[in-house]
Amino acid sequence: KLAHEVWETDSEIDRKEREIENICMKLLLRQQPVARDLRVISSALKMISDMERIGDQAADIVELSKYVEGSKIKNEIHLDEMSKEVIKMVTGSVDSFVSKDLYLARTVIISDDIVDNYFDDIKKKLIALIAKTDGEGEEFIDLLMIAKYLERIGDHAPNIAEWVEYSILGKHDEEIDKDLDENK
Repeated sequence: KLAHEVWETDSEIDRKEREIENICMKLLLRQQPVARDLRVISSALKMISDMERIGDQAADIVELSKYVEGSKIKNEIHLDEMSKEVIKMVTGSVDSFVSKDLYLARTVIISDDIVDNYFDDIKKKLIALIAKTDGEGEEFIDLLMIAKYLERIGDHAPNIAEWVEYSILGKHDEEIDKDLDENK
């Protein structure tokens, strides 16, 4: 049932992506926005691509999850904790756009390292388990793929947050870091 809901949601995300693209293009053509408004529209166009990819990867996770349902190994490798962190990042990136919250956007960007560390840890544990176990390799690979999809979703959330920063400040991440270093 949940898998069916995710597939429907993925299709809805694809429809919303096209709808938002159309709205943005109409705004660009009819309103001819400048400065901040133009940054918000162009940022929204970039963000929806990341959101669409997140939807695709979530659907891929659902597809793989049916093969690891009831896995005892899943609890040993902290996949649930990684999932919670990724959900927090995606939610935070969207919330930072809606509320124009630079602090929240920066928090999401910094959280990328947490998810990367989870992935590295899971990968190492699975490699060790594969070396010790005979005949269960497929389950390990499925779990590794799920972790990789989560890691990729965790990469899309900071991308969204960086576009939030750009929409507000008119600067990209590197320029913000340079400004922060100069003001030390």
